[in-house]
Parts: sequence; structure tokens; C-alpha cells
Amino acid sequence: MNFLFLMTDQHRVDTLGAYGNTLARTPHLDRLAASGTRFDRWYTPTAICTPARASLLTGQAPFRHKVLANHERNVGYLEDLPDGTFTFPVALRDRGYNVGLIGKWHAGTVKTPADYGFDGPHLPGWHNPVDHEDYLAYLKEHDLPPYEIHDRVRGTLPNGGPGNLLAARLKQPVEATFEYYMATRTISLLEKYAASPEKKPFFLATHFFGPHLPYIVPDEYFDMFDPADVELPKSIAETFEGKPPVQANYSAHWTFDTMPIEVTRKLIAVYWGYVTLIDEQIGRILEAMSSLGLDDQTSVFFTCDHGEFTGSHRLHDKGPAMYEDIYRTPGIVRIPGGHPQERQEFVSLLDCTATILDLAGLSTDEAVDSRSLLPLLRGETPEWQPDILGEFHGHHFPYPQRMLREDRYKLVVNPDSTNELYDLVNDPDELLNIYRHPEMEPVRSRMMRRLYTLLKERDDRFYHWMTSMYDIGEVDHDPTQSGLDEASYQ
Repeated sequence: MNFLFLMTDQHRVDTLGAYGNTLARTPHLDRLAASGTRFDRWYTPTAICTPARASLLTGQAPFRHKVLANHERNVGYLEDLPDGTFTFPVALRDRGYNVGLIGKWHAGTVKTPADYGFDGPHLPGWHNPVDHEDYLAYLKEHDLPPYEIHDRVRGTLPNGGPGNLLAARLKQPVEATFEYYMATRTISLLEKYAASPEKKPFFLATHFFGPHLPYIVPDEYFDMFDPADVELPKSIAETFEGKPPVQANYSAHWTFDTMPIEVTRKLIAVYWGYVTLIDEQIGRILEAMSSLGLDDQTSVFFTCDHGEFTGSHRLHDKGPAMYEDIYRTPGIVRIPGGHPQERQEFVSLLDCTATILDLAGLSTDEAVDSRSLLPLLRGETPEWQPDILGEFHGHHFPYPQRMLREDRYKLVVNPDSTNELYDLVNDPDELLNIYRHPEMEPVRSRMMRRLYTLLKERDDRFYHWMTSMYDIGEVDHDPTQSGLDEASYQ
């Protein structure tokens, strides 16, 4: 069994035709979805790059592996996995696999992909490293022009300074883009693995840096979609009333109110264009795999680390707001012999780890927070957890959150301020926080107890705060952790 693992960064699920966007131009990913399993409730364990990617490597939830923030905005957490931590690429290489990675790493600071057994250039950082020596060599080899941008889009920060760069035009042909370069390098490594005289199986990952902002693309993608055709998200009407104050602060940080609404439409249109650029490169990779006769021997995964706001809730990027925009993501898997289907079970990026191990015939025991999706991919109907957890630990500053998402409702616990409860049937855009509504007490109490139980079973010690602050039912331990009330001395 070979593996092709295609991953994007900060990718909204509603940018793909396969997930209902009628304007999207994503024929290659749509075709992959139509020939495999499309998961409609695929979630990230945390909406931040490095912790999510560390979870993929280990099969551990972020609270367990403890790499909890991007090092560019580190708030005092670990920046690399401790020595000796189980990771699936090492397990695959020990099994005799060729293991390659082309693209974004961002799963540590000091340790590189090679430390986990990956072949391929180390491409560090959170954005396209356009000054990387291998990319510059690629441009020179093909007589392509260097990176250059213009028509920058940004707002104004609360202190009056220029806001973060959100988009810009790239003065390069598509063949010179970093995305095209990554696909080219992937195809070369794919061909090398296919020609291996030892006939080793392979795991090959391509991790695109986009469509993470800033959306920097050539004119043909910058102008591919007419902003007039863009339907603004309903949550653009967000008032932050009854919400944690940090959300309004983040909106100011991302300068939303300093730009006309027409700019938001244009940013969404450019974001869709960026997705199309990546889809085309994925198409090149999939076509190369087919031409090498590998389709019937290769499982293909497509997903991302987390979503993106793109103006939803008057926000950009991601952050301390556990909305569907950044926690629900695309997830598509095609296995040899599988049949086209759509699944409604709650699954996670975390579950990729155990699935890969399972398909490779390896034990999944050390991927302790991961579940193999193989029964679902085979069309079976096993017992499955009816809800899913999410966690967040901070970005720019420490900020702990925990989330429980079930079929209809979502509960978010925010120790610093107000908790959140959303009815995703009547309020799919999560505009109305009904946590304090009296009629919601039975739902609130039930979900709080369920969240508490799941966290305690995991030994995610966030549950200690919940023990004393909320109705979580009877406890079977001393919540003060003192033990002195019962102490006796002879």
C-alpha cells in the first residue's frame, strides 16, 4: 500500500465544488471526492498550524504532545516534540517505506522533516519561503522570473499602523509560483519512488502553504472570480454581543472595520482563485500518479490543518473563536477498492494517523487519540462517537478553550469570560450565543457533563477548572487535590 497525502493550509471547506460551492473551480479535488469518501464532518483538533500538524505526526491531541503554538507567536509552550515521541513517518520508514515530504513543515522549530525520516527539502516557516535555495535554483533552472508583488491589500491597526498583508498580485507566470514548484518537486520524487529497484512502498506528502493568507497569486487567479458574484457570509453581521470580548479584539487586530465591504468581497474572490491554483497543481500530481500506473496501489488523502475566517464573523486568519469556519475542514480519502460515498460521522485530522498505520499493517496503539477510519472507508457502519472535541491554547497570547460539537449543538468553554452555546440547526452561522438562555439549561448541563467526562477520560486537566465552576454531576475524586481533609497520622 502506497500513500499520497495532499494537504493545504488554512482552507475553508466551502471553497470546493464537492462541498457545495457552485462557483468553485476545483475539478481535480471534486473528482477525487467523487471517486472516494467525502467526510462532511471532518474537524481539526485545534485551529492553529503547528499543534495540528504535530497531532497528525503523533496521533496525539495537542494537550498531550504539548506543542501548543506556532513558534512565530510562541507564548511559552514547547516548540518541538520531545525526543522519543512516536511519529507515524518513523514507523513507516522502519517498516521499509520510502517516506517523503514536499512543502510546508511547520511542526517544530529545531527539528526538521529529516529528523522524522522524511526525504525532500526542508521548507520552513508559515508562508511560502520564496528565498529558499531550492526554489531559487528551480527558477534559475527554468529561466523564470523572481518573486515580486504589487497592489497590496491591508487595513489599519488600532494603533494606526499598517495591518497585516491580506492579499497582493504576484508578478510571475503560474510556472514560477511556489505552488507549481512544489508540484514539480513532488512529481519528481514520485517518479523516483516508482522507479525504486527495491520496489519499496512509499508515503509521499505534499503540504501546500496556501490558501493561507496573504493570498498572493498571479493576475489570472487574482481576477478569476468576480467579487459581484461572491455571496458574503451571513456572519458578516456579527455584533459580538454576548460573545467573549476577545473576538472583538481580534476583529480589530485583523482590521476588518477599517476596510470597505467591497474589499471583503474581493478578498474572498482572490481566496477562491488561490484555491483554484492549488487544485490545478494537485491535478498535475494526480495525473502523474495515474500515468505511472499507481492508482490501484495508492491511498490518497486530501485535507488541511484548519480553516480560515476570510471575513466571517468580521475576522480573518484564525484565533480564539471556535467557529465552524476554522474547525470544520475538508476531508477526502480514496483507498484502492473503495466505493464513492459521503459520511456523516464526526472525524478528525487526528484520525489520519491511525488510518495510515492501519492501512500499512502497523499497530495503531501508540496513536493514542486517533481512530482508524478504515471501517468507514470500507462502507461499514461501526459504532462511532456521536460528538467531537476541539481545543485551543493560544495564538499571540495564552488562551485556553475547549469545545464539544454534537449533531445539533456546540458548547465552548472559555474560562476567562462567557461560555458559548450554539444551535447549529436554527443558527448555522453561530451568531446567537444561547448559553445563558434559561430554556437551554438541560442542553447546557448535559453537554457540560459530557465534555467533562471526555476530558477526564483523556486526562486533559482542563477538567479541573470545570469541576469547581460548572454543574458536572458527582465526582469520584477530591476536587481540591489537597487530600488533607481525610488525612490522619498515627
